[in-house]
Amino acid sequence: MTRITSADVRKVANLARLNLPEKSIDRYTGQLEKILEYIAQLEKIDTTDVEPTTRAVEVVNISREDSVTPTPVREQILDLAPQREGDFFRVPRILSDK
Repeated sequence: MTRITSADVRKVANLARLNLPEKSIDRYTGQLEKILEYIAQLEKIDTTDVEPTTRAVEVVNISREDSVTPTPVREQILDLAPQREGDFFRVPRILSDK
């Protein structure tokens, strides 16, 4: 594997539009080198019989069925609006007719 150079770090920082202080370049160079070494280790692992996944633990949707349930405080909530029009809140127009 090729080594990460200070020039590589400067180039990546420029592409990412990061303003890295010059005194930090050596530290980031070493950190990126360690990250790439770790990735190289992961690439050696045999994953031929491993199913692709997006999570380590399977997530199951446990949401309930939607149901309409009238609320006993509907009128009280509508009465809290600065302006009301029937069973709706009246709000200022934000889109023009043009």
